[in-house]
Amino acid sequence: MASTVDITSSFIQGAPPGELQDVVKDIQILASDNDPSLTAKLKPAFQKYNEEQLVAVKLPGASDHVLISSYNRVPSSTNKYYDTASSTSFDFDHSTSKASNSQSYTHDTQHTSLIQSILKSLSTHFAEHYPPSSSSAFSVSATPQDDQVAILLSTTKSSPKNFISGRWRSTFLYDPSNSSLQGSINVHVHYYEDGNVALTTTKKIQSVTVDGSDGASIIRKVAAIEKQYQEEVNRTLVALNETSFKALRRQLPVTRQKLEWEKIRGYGLGGDLRGEAKR
Repeated sequence: MASTVDITSSFIQGAPPGELQDVVKDIQILASDNDPSLTAKLKPAFQKYNEEQLVAVKLPGASDHVLISSYNRVPSSTNKYYDTASSTSFDFDHSTSKASNSQSYTHDTQHTSLIQSILKSLSTHFAEHYPPSSSSAFSVSATPQDDQVAILLSTTKSSPKNFISGRWRSTFLYDPSNSSLQGSINVHVHYYEDGNVALTTTKKIQSVTVDGSDGASIIRKVAAIEKQYQEEVNRTLVALNETSFKALRRQLPVTRQKLEWEKIRGYGLGGDLRGEAKR
């Protein structure tokens, strides 16, 4: 039988974008009587979630945000990360998603010049194609083995009053030895007004060759891959709207009013769904 920690860890991994703290509050309410120390036991789950989701965090006294990932974690640490753009390291509390203790830091890597070149081009790309958000950031760092360069982009839009949240994550690994790029793009959207609808989609990018070994060439390839995938997602959603969703709508009431699910047992489904009046 799964333990409480295993079950609640799965809740954390499934938390929608921007809603982790809401999930944490629910867990604390449900499990506080049985295990007051549960939150402390869930630190590995929080770390996994924050790193995989490329959560953006604002450093104390800074205006820009930085990303949390396994690539820019300080070696031999579980809660200290660094940002190459600002040459800063900082502590990060995974359970509260708060950063602290920022200080000057330079990561030792053989790819320093390339990283700076990529950062310069990536900054322009990010400003042009990613919407302004309090939870958006990008990061470039060497991989732990120092054999590749990780290029990470993440943007989150959360609007509780409109019952919607979403996150776009791009993870690319550039190999300087053969000028190749690989990675993945993940999109997660959650809509929960009078229901619970989620879209989760992933695009795996196999090894592709970059025409050039400078930052500008690498980011041009990144931009082309992201644009292609965004167009693919748009075409898929349009097709669904014209086929599957349209077929579903034919079975719904023709009153153009929302179905009151709390009164569902009171409906004469056969007649109501056909728009017939009750006798």
